[in-house]
Amino acid sequence: MSSSRLLPKLALGLMCLAPFTLPAAEPATGPSALVVGETLEDFFTAAIDFSPRLRIAEESMNIGGARERQARGQLLPQVNANASLSDNRRYAPQFGVQRLSEFDGERYSVSLTQALFNWQAWSAKKRASHIENQLEAEFYYELAFLLSDVASRYLDVLQAQDALTSIASELDAVANQLAQIQSLFQVQQAQITDLRQAEASLAAVEANQLRLQAELAIAEEYLRAITGIEVGELFVLDPEISLPEAENSIQYWVQTARENNQQIEARRYALEAAEEYIAENKGASMPRVTFIAQRQNSNLGFDNAFIDDTETTYVGVDVSIPLYAGGTNSARVSEARSQQSIAESELRQVELEASALVRSAYLQVQSSALLTEAAERLVESTRVSAEAMQRGFELGTVTNVDVLNALRDQYQAERELQTARYEHIKYLLQLKREAGVLSADDILEVGGWLIQPTVQ
Repeated sequence: MSSSRLLPKLALGLMCLAPFTLPAAEPATGPSALVVGETLEDFFTAAIDFSPRLRIAEESMNIGGARERQARGQLLPQVNANASLSDNRRYAPQFGVQRLSEFDGERYSVSLTQALFNWQAWSAKKRASHIENQLEAEFYYELAFLLSDVASRYLDVLQAQDALTSIASELDAVANQLAQIQSLFQVQQAQITDLRQAEASLAAVEANQLRLQAELAIAEEYLRAITGIEVGELFVLDPEISLPEAENSIQYWVQTARENNQQIEARRYALEAAEEYIAENKGASMPRVTFIAQRQNSNLGFDNAFIDDTETTYVGVDVSIPLYAGGTNSARVSEARSQQSIAESELRQVELEASALVRSAYLQVQSSALLTEAAERLVESTRVSAEAMQRGFELGTVTNVDVLNALRDQYQAERELQTARYEHIKYLLQLKREAGVLSADDILEVGGWLIQPTVQ
C-alpha cells in the first residue's frame, strides 16, 4: 500500500488506540464490578478492545502479512544442513570369500540454493502482497465503520433520552390542563366531553411515554452490545452548538469515495491479486533456474560403502523445464481467469454501492440541515401558539381541544428538532466514512459537541 494512502489510515488507527482514556474513577474490584461509560471516548475505547469483528479483521490483516513473508521467503536464499550417523554391517566378497565389515558411517553437508528465475514464485509473492494490502484496507474500513457505528448508537441513546425528557414535560403540561378542566367541571363551567377529552389526551401521552422508555432501553442495549460496557450518565449534545454542513458538491464526494473508500481500495487490490494469480499459474509452465552450492564431508560411498573421509564442494546451476503436466496447468490458468472476472465484477459492485451510499448520505445531510432550520422555527411558533391557546382558554375564547392540540404540536415539534440534529451528525459521519476521509479530527470534533449534563 502506498505511503500517501496509508498515513491517514494509520493516523485514524493510532488515534483510536492511544488518546482515548477513561475518566478518573474509583478502580473496579471484584468479579461483579461493572465498567460504566459516560463520554463518547469511553465507548470508542471499549469498542476497539471489545469488537469481535474488528479483532477478526485485525488477525486477517496479520495473516496477510505472514503469507506475504512466506511467499517472499521462497525467493530468498535457502540454507539447509544435514547430518547422519549410522552403524553399518556390510558383507562383501574379498579374494573370493564373503567377509563382514562393521563401521560407523558419517555424512555432514551444508547446502545453499537461490532461485535465479522462478516466475511462479515471483508472481506468488506479488499476489500475496496485493492480498496483504487488501486485508489491510478491509481492516481500516472495519475500524472506521465501528467508530461511526458507536457514535451513531451513542447518539441514539441521547435522542431517546431527550425524547423521554420532552414527553415528561408534555405529560406535566397535559396533566395541568386536565387539572384545570376538572376544577372547571366541578363548578359546572366545563362539559363532561372536555373532561373526557383531556383524560384521553393524558392517557395517549402516557402510552407514548411507555413506548419511548422501551426505545431508550433498546438503544442503551445496542450501545452496550457493541462496546461491552454499561451506559452511565452520558454527555449530552450542546444545544448551542452549530452543526457543520457538508461542503462541496455531491460529485466531489462521489469522486472522493472512488479514490479513498477502503472497500473499493480492497477490491482493487483483490483484482490485482487475481490478475497476478493468472501469471502465477502461467509460471508453472516456465523454466526454473536455481543456483546451488553444497559442501559435504562423508566416509560413505555408493550404496553406503565405506570409503576414506572425503570433502566435496559443489557449485552449479540447476535448470528445470516443465514439459507436460496432463493439462493441469492450463486448467488452473482457466480457473484464474474466471476468478479475475469475478474480482472485476465485485469491484464494480462495491463502487456502485459506495456511490449510492455517498449520494444518499450527502442528500440526507443537506436535508437534515434544512429540516433543522425549519424545526427550530416550528418549535418557536408552536410554543407561542400553545401559550396563546392557554391564555385564550383562560379567557374562554378557545376550547380545551385547541389547547391540547397546541401542546401536542409544541412537544412534537421539539422532538422533531432533536431528531433532525442527531440525524444530521449521523449522516455526516456516514458520508465521511463512505468517502474514506473519516479522520481523527472528525471523531474528536463530535466529542467536542458533547457536554457534561447539568446536575438537577
